[in-house]
Amino acid sequence: MNTIWVGIIVSAVVVLTGVLVLLIIELRKTVRSLRDTIENSLNPTLGEVQETLKSIRNITDNVTDITSDVKTLSGNVRDAGQNIKHVGSLIENITSATAVTASGLKAGISAAMGVILKNLFSRKGG
Repeated sequence: MNTIWVGIIVSAVVVLTGVLVLLIIELRKTVRSLRDTIENSLNPTLGEVQETLKSIRNITDNVTDITSDVKTLSGNVRDAGQNIKHVGSLIENITSATAVTASGLKAGISAAMGVILKNLFSRKGG
């Protein structure tokens, strides 16, 4: 009776070993197929990703250049504003000085005319 049980166990082990061998063979085929599929679909995708990264790098470089140009332009506009403010101050100072000079000139002419007229009239009468 023990021989029958040993025969059954041996048969079961042989069948199990055969099934495991077939399973391992199928698993190897599946892994190869999966590897080929991954390589065939990933290689083009990786190429596209590299091209996309190059495009993004070009865009960021262009944005950096534009930002630098805008900074330069804003600096130039600020400098021009300061120059215009300075010219305005100079014109205001010149206008004030001219007004003071004109006022002084008017006062001087009035005083001179008064003296001249006074001297003319005082000689006639005298």
